[in-house]
Amino acid sequence: MKKVFLLLVLFTIISREKVLAQASVGYYPWSNLLTVSTNATNAIWLDTRMQTNSLFSSLSIDILPMINLKRGEVVQWYIGGGLRLNPLYRIADAKADLITVDGYSVNVGVRISPLPQNRRIQLALELNPYVKDDFESGVLKSHFGIVYAFGKKKKSEIAQ
Repeated sequence: MKKVFLLLVLFTIISREKVLAQASVGYYPWSNLLTVSTNATNAIWLDTRMQTNSLFSSLSIDILPMINLKRGEVVQWYIGGGLRLNPLYRIADAKADLITVDGYSVNVGVRISPLPQNRRIQLALELNPYVKDDFESGVLKSHFGIVYAFGKKKKSEIAQ
């Protein structure tokens, strides 16, 4: 657990400069997830997710390093995996670890930019197998949402 956490911290520090350059924010309404990502056009990027419909003591945060498999102007395919952390679980259980790992997941997804006049607005579809930390139960989730990618305007966007 400590090694995984240290690797994620190291990944975040290394990509700090790129994090400040471009990010995206998304919402998956049927999954009640709010997501913030680093520059998803890079070969490797980081996605973090937070549930918006959970009790305070069961608030989970997913940390998901992603790898782009294929990127185009309209479609971007990616795969990744990560872990679900619960930094507030100690409210419910004083004997719990400082940061509780709830489980692990794998993500396979696609982001589609359907509007030619604004490629920053994207639709996101994902399959997300998830297993609890004890590996005794799991679920296959699917996510559908909308993402907005922030960044510098391209010359073609300024000319329009």
